[in-house]
Amino acid sequence: MLNPKNLLPGEEQHEYYKDRVTRKRRCQYDYRAEDGTLFSCVRLSLEACRSARDEWAANRKEA
Repeated sequence: MLNPKNLLPGEEQHEYYKDRVTRKRRCQYDYRAEDGTLFSCVRLSLEACRSARDEWAANRKEA
């Protein structure tokens, strides 16, 4: 099980699991930004999680 409290700024962690309802493989992903903000998501793949993280980071820079 992931514990985002263990993440240092700039670090990421992920793990795959099987969803009990849909029976599909999912990826849980956590990323701690350099300023200490935590980003978490669940997607079908690690690549999709990283893409969501990059979009999140880009939107933060614009604001």
